[in-house]
Amino acid sequence: MKIRKKILVTGADGFIGSHLTEALVRAGHDVTAFTYYNSFSSWGWLDHVDPQVLRELKVIAGDIRDSTSVRQAMNGCEVVLHLAALIAIPYSYTAPDSYVDTNVKGTLNVLQAARDLGNVQVIHTSTSEVYGTARFVPITEEHPLLGQSPYSATKIGADQLAYSYFAAFGLPVTILRPFNTYGPRQSARAVIPSIICQLAAGATSIKLGATSPTRDFNFVQDTVRGFVMAAESGAGVGEVINLGSNYEISIGETARIIADVMGKALEVQTDEDRMRPANSEVERLWADNTKARSLLGWEPEFNEMSGFRRGLTLTAEWFSDPKNLAFYKTDRYNT
Repeated sequence: MKIRKKILVTGADGFIGSHLTEALVRAGHDVTAFTYYNSFSSWGWLDHVDPQVLRELKVIAGDIRDSTSVRQAMNGCEVVLHLAALIAIPYSYTAPDSYVDTNVKGTLNVLQAARDLGNVQVIHTSTSEVYGTARFVPITEEHPLLGQSPYSATKIGADQLAYSYFAAFGLPVTILRPFNTYGPRQSARAVIPSIICQLAAGATSIKLGATSPTRDFNFVQDTVRGFVMAAESGAGVGEVINLGSNYEISIGETARIIADVMGKALEVQTDEDRMRPANSEVERLWADNTKARSLLGWEPEFNEMSGFRRGLTLTAEWFSDPKNLAFYKTDRYNT
């Protein structure tokens, strides 16, 4: 019989966070959503979830950079799923200081509150970007870490802080490292929604950055299921665990598949504004997911080419709905 847990989700107003919050509520857990305070009373993507889910949800607005609001939100919880972060790589070139404050100091606030409140289980969100360009594939959790952008550097720092609280204080910390998650509600600064939004808005020639790098794409339902399994099982304490499909594909081929599933013609133009600095581009990502299978019993349902096409079809259908497409500024590059 599954045990109902009291769970806090930081970054619950974001792309993955909103999907995760929904999944946890539907699974019967007592969920508190920690969202970013703003004067518009916006709960981000939580404003657009099933109203039944919202009725079962406690929402607290605060700031991950503020230790007091983090501690207050975590009080009474058994597990914290820490997703709050600044994640846009292009913006990290412009505002690196904010990434240190949010990703490093914010993570420290979560860890210290978890320790002070009595060893709350922490599931910390990492990213495949911490590996940099693959030195070997598929990438295991033992792969060296390399910060090729200010974003990835701060995530490496946050990961190491999280592990240090396990090693130094015995805090039950699990580090989940999702590879490139995509799906409904994702920011258009990411490559898949950028392609879909341009095509859905009627563009016949789309703008992209580098098309040769490869990625290991994961549909958001698969990523979310990994987090839920970690929270429910308590497995993987003291471990770093990749959540990836064990399947790589280039950005250029991804664009061609998206055009195919949408029934659109495709012409690609290189946009210099979308190019990373040469030494900052991560050229290859391909996950080894053996550890996730063995520790969590997790494996991707949207795997290999057939699963990727299915996930892209669902994503394109969501973005192509005019009421959803209206959330995005399709005529400009989003950083």
